Amino acid sequence: MVSDGLVVGTSGNVSVRVGDVVLVTPSGVPYDRLTPDDVTGVDLEGRQVLGTLVPTSELPMHLAVHRTTDARAVVHTHAVHATAVSTLVAELPPVHYMAGALGGPVRVAPYATYGTEELARNMLRALEGRTGCLLQNHGTVTCGATLDQAYDRTAQLEWMCRLWLTASSVPGLTPALLTPEQLAQAEERLRTYGQPGR
Repeated sequence: MVSDGLVVGTSGNVSVRVGDVVLVTPSGVPYDRLTPDDVTGVDLEGRQVLGTLVPTSELPMHLAVHRTTDARAVVHTHAVHATAVSTLVAELPPVHYMAGALGGPVRVAPYATYGTEELARNMLRALEGRTGCLLQNHGTVTCGATLDQAYDRTAQLEWMCRLWLTASSVPGLTPALLTPEQLAQAEERLRTYGQPGR
């Protein structure tokens, strides 16, 4: 996440569910200093069952996704372009068909203080029927069946936000947006994209 410019310092966090244990990054540890021994594990109620470091402050968000969806991985970032978009609109305008990879137009969850149950509830509403959302004045959340899939969705979301900001910045012109029908067609095609079983 650091090398891809999606986080700075200790911002952002990731989790993976293994059975009834959620493995999460610890709070306040720079990514270049993290080792496998630093990973913490909690049960679905948030009780620590693995590791000695304090879990991420965004544990309520991660647990909300793991408790209510079939996602096995969650990625949260403070990506610059996505965070900028979260301050401007209530939904990322559908400027590219890859919105279909996230289940449709990407919603912005209303602002709430980081690490709170209120933020987790706002995020869950924005994620309904989606695999990614923006958090107003905060960042991104994506989820998936694997950590790779959740991370790829984060990168796509940041790219789409950058694309929309770039296209929107041309004076006198407005970006063409995809219709709901066009997005639905793209989403259907994306279901069979790539190599089977990989």
